[in-house]
Amino acid sequence: MELQIAVEELSKALYRAQGIVEKKSTMPILANVLLEARPGMLSVTAFDLEIGVTSEHRAEVMKEGRLAVSAKHLYDIVRTLPEPTLVLKRTQNNYVEITCGSSHFRIVGMPAEDFPALPAMAKVPFVNVRPKQLLEMIEMTAFAVSTDETRFNLNGVFFQPIAGGGARMVATDGHRLSLVERPIEGDFQLKRGVIVPRKGIHELKRLLAEGNEEAELGFAENSGVFRRPGLTMVMQLINGQFPEYEQVIPRESQRTLRLGRPRLVETLKRVSLLSQDQMHTVKLEVTDGLLRISSQNPDLGEAREELPLDSDGATITIGFNARYLIDVLNVIDADEVELELHDDLSPGVVHPADDKTYTAVVMPVRI
Repeated sequence: MELQIAVEELSKALYRAQGIVEKKSTMPILANVLLEARPGMLSVTAFDLEIGVTSEHRAEVMKEGRLAVSAKHLYDIVRTLPEPTLVLKRTQNNYVEITCGSSHFRIVGMPAEDFPALPAMAKVPFVNVRPKQLLEMIEMTAFAVSTDETRFNLNGVFFQPIAGGGARMVATDGHRLSLVERPIEGDFQLKRGVIVPRKGIHELKRLLAEGNEEAELGFAENSGVFRRPGLTMVMQLINGQFPEYEQVIPRESQRTLRLGRPRLVETLKRVSLLSQDQMHTVKLEVTDGLLRISSQNPDLGEAREELPLDSDGATITIGFNARYLIDVLNVIDADEVELELHDDLSPGVVHPADDKTYTAVVMPVRI
């Protein structure tokens, strides 16, 4: 194998691989990327047996071939090279030589035959997606994914087609829930929905942020596939049942508070500075024409701030984790939000004002 390729192009491919390759795996081959030189093109593949990304890059190939090489060491070398192009050559005993200007490196590789094959994708029903829209849906839900490994069915985002066209993404960690719906034309051919794992969501988010090229998304058996020209990502889905999330979304409320989002975020940040515990508990007191947000800490003192309300109604006193509310408010792109409250024991519901395509549910905290 011998080829010449732009340093920037190879660096981009190896950067994508860094979040996928297994650095502490009992299988050393999983810390490698697979390089495959074919006429006019170099293919770079990273795969940890759960998530795989293959990308194709234009190259001048003098000699075809395949080889696995350390993803980290090759990336560390390539990103520091002094010239815009490099020559990569396989030599005896699976060594790899990298030459760029006056720089020369020789590193150990592994046989390509040891690298695991990605799952077959012959029968995946693909649907065209808009990368910016899909990225927005991920950003509005991923923060609520559970990190508790014992609740594996919550360790991802639930992707579900909805009747009439479109898709819904839902994530919950048991303390909060985030749900977003967007129109997507096409049939994913899913009976209920699939759970995309946290790591898969994170890597997909990185790929979507690269640009707004035409892209496709599909699911088949136990895999999810995202592809665009020159790049394919395969994810193993979580084999579990996502909870009946609709049951935890309150259907009624006694008070609906319409609030300016930037002002509410800043108020919560200030008041929570003196919260008593690691849960960042703040107390919300809703009265006629006023929302009072306060916190108290015997060792530090207390904080209180008042926000005016346009509406009157039931008096409610309730506690929330301020961080959970702030996380929700930070992913909403609207000047005003609505906070729906029923009583001191019922969850609070947050959504953009006059927009129910996004809904967040935050469980109350005892005060």
